[in-house]
Amino acid sequence: MKKLFLIGIILLSFIQIGFASQISYDKSDFAPIYSVIDDAAFDMRYYSSNNFTGNKIKGYNAPVAYMTKEGIKALANAAYDLRKQGYRLLIWDSYRPQKAVDNFVEWINNPNDEGDKTFYPDLKKSDLVKGGYIATKSSHTRGSTVDLTLIKKDGSFVDMGGAFDLFSEVSHPDYKKLTREQKKNRKILYNAMTKAGFKGIDSEWWHFTLDNEPYPDTYFDFDIE
Repeated sequence: MKKLFLIGIILLSFIQIGFASQISYDKSDFAPIYSVIDDAAFDMRYYSSNNFTGNKIKGYNAPVAYMTKEGIKALANAAYDLRKQGYRLLIWDSYRPQKAVDNFVEWINNPNDEGDKTFYPDLKKSDLVKGGYIATKSSHTRGSTVDLTLIKKDGSFVDMGGAFDLFSEVSHPDYKKLTREQKKNRKILYNAMTKAGFKGIDSEWWHFTLDNEPYPDTYFDFDIE
């Protein structure tokens, strides 16, 4: 009887986990970043083939970066802070439909598609799952996460010491083998984003999620158009 009770508790916990998040197609609380931050630049990698899969990703039907309105408001504060220091934002990705994440998983499970190895030069494709680089759920899909970097006001490059979506320890924010300038540039971005209410992650210097995101348990799946 005790064993049956414990099994019941375990099953219930799995059920609760399964229903802890939901899929939504409601885009009424989203807006394009450019509608608020008019000097931001965009290089929407998943709208193109310039990404680790080597293919355009499902759900990206236009090169437009969307976020929740609350996320954009916070990002605008970071942009204002950086503008005073002589910088603009370059956005690589923000809201990501769930179908796009599913597309990543499909690519991982396809043994005949190596994708673009320049994004994971020192890893096997299977290592992308083991290392936590590819997962079935993404904070991007909740609408308040953004992948970005700094550019100068004239649009020129700012050296951050590593490329976007490079699956390597080089991408860790605290990577030791950076030049003084590269460390300084990463710190400028980090400080502006955290001051505006975002938090980073240990594996990607470009990735930030709004700390008090409005939809922590909702994963959206409307297309980017």
